[in-house]
Amino acid sequence: WRERGVVVPRVAVNVSARQVRSSGFSDRVTAIIEDTGVGADQLELELTEGTLMDADARRIEGLSRLRAQGVHFSIDDFGTGQSSLSSIRRLPVSMVKIDQSFVHGLPGNANDAATVSAIIAMASSLGLDVMAEGVENSAQADCLKRAKCGKLQGYLFSGPLPPDETEVVLRQGRIVSPQLGRLEELSGAIAR
Repeated sequence: WRERGVVVPRVAVNVSARQVRSSGFSDRVTAIIEDTGVGADQLELELTEGTLMDADARRIEGLSRLRAQGVHFSIDDFGTGQSSLSSIRRLPVSMVKIDQSFVHGLPGNANDAATVSAIIAMASSLGLDVMAEGVENSAQADCLKRAKCGKLQGYLFSGPLPPDETEVVLRQGRIVSPQLGRLEELSGAIAR
């Protein structure tokens, strides 16, 4: 896409605990970045809470080296694991992604709303971005926006697309949200 002049936003890649625990993980990621010519700042590695909580000092050092190169890290499915604030503070993460199990009950479920608000407040106080996963309707989106959730992701904006359709969306710089009945600028919507 880049070779054809398409502006490509940051790409998020799920990484398993096994991959992070394998020796040479950071070196392999660096080699892939160099081989592909992708800017390190265009890559986001998504790790689960459990993967990050289990990381020893050597692995955290490797992840921190990648972060220093520009690679972004996010905690995926946040709220379903066993994070502690002291653990999160020592990790090179820049974003938490609120698990969709908390989003599905919005706006009607008071416990889900309280949990989402608490996660947003905690992440914000630590200087982390927040993305809500699994947003499927405008009521959920409105509730999350009122709670000051910075980014939204889900079928409300788009389902998975094949490469040729993705390229069209990237070239247009906007997506159509059928449920919202309006165009969303790509810079905001793609992150949502």
